[in-house]
Amino acid sequence: MHHLLLSLATTPTPLPTPTLREGISEDQVTPGLLGFIMTAFFVVATALLIVDMVRRIRRVRYRAQVEEDRMAAAAAADVEAAEAADAGAPGQQARGSAVQGTADGGTDTAQGDQRH
Repeated sequence: MHHLLLSLATTPTPLPTPTLREGISEDQVTPGLLGFIMTAFFVVATALLIVDMVRRIRRVRYRAQVEEDRMAAAAAADVEAAEAADAGAPGQQARGSAVQGTADGGTDTAQGDQRH
């Protein structure tokens, strides 16, 4: 039995010659000019869509990076303001007396330096 399977597997079979059925011409089975135009249209449209998508993705990444930098700068400014407020805490008592002295219409130059 094994010998029969081996001989069947190794025996080449002739392939039929590829011909068209009677009554069919080669123009009827090829895509032709219309098929080529449609394929070219889809290739160009796909390429344009890919380019547009890449452009949009870059724009989103750039906006996210700018927003991230802006948030980091704002956080750094907040930290600097908090440190300045902590460092200026002993001087607040001296400013308080200066503010009391300006209640009668004087000008306090120390108030202009603070950020709100």
